[in-house]
Amino acid sequence: MNNHEIDYKIFGDDMQFVEVELDPQETVVAEAGSFMMMENDIHMETIFGDGSTGGGLMGKLFSAGKRILTGESLFMTTFTNQGNGKRHVSFAAPYPGKILPMDLSELGGKIICQKDAFLAAAKGVSVGIEFQRKLGTGFFGGEGFIMQKLEGDGLAFVHAGGTIIRKELLPGQQLRVDTGCLVAMTSSVSYDIEFVRGVKTALFGGEGLFFATLRGPGSVWIQSLPFSRLASRVFAAASPGGAKDEGSLARGIFDVFGGD
Repeated sequence: MNNHEIDYKIFGDDMQFVEVELDPQETVVAEAGSFMMMENDIHMETIFGDGSTGGGLMGKLFSAGKRILTGESLFMTTFTNQGNGKRHVSFAAPYPGKILPMDLSELGGKIICQKDAFLAAAKGVSVGIEFQRKLGTGFFGGEGFIMQKLEGDGLAFVHAGGTIIRKELLPGQQLRVDTGCLVAMTSSVSYDIEFVRGVKTALFGGEGLFFATLRGPGSVWIQSLPFSRLASRVFAAASPGGAKDEGSLARGIFDVFGGD
């Protein structure tokens, strides 16, 4: 095992946080901004790159460059227990949803997830990028051409919005998903973008022009409330006239054709 073995406990329902228990000299790596609280004797340090072990200076530079491509910071934060007994550090979800513990040793050593899903992981888990093979995925995928990949044999924590469901796809089995609702998948699942057929569906269906087509075998995690959807509803309600016109089909059609 190359990764630190950590224990954890998840608290809450809709606004969750995860409490990680660290033995002496154990370390957990987290994205900037996810920290909630920590006990005495835990040392907090900013590191360059993704926090995986080894690789030398060039490896760290390459790792940091990959993080820039995903829109993340050059740096991550490590939390190490430098005391003699067990200590705890907690990380909070950024918006309503669920925190998913992912044991990479049970998932083939790699998962692919949307670029903002990663919350924290055991020291040694590599946080990189996954290039989709087909250009259509990149231009129209909703979540972008680049997705994150988490590699290693330790625990990683992923956050997603609303209710989360895990679907097990058999070889050749296909599942079509709104691009924003795709949270994560195992590396054996193939991913592509499909055009929504029918102009009326594209204009008035409310789901956009494209959706993700997933083909098994493998595991897929789907969220019911993507952050982009939550944010658009909040902005619409906050805009002038947004609250009183909420839910009006006629208003939506009027706006499509340039109405005020």
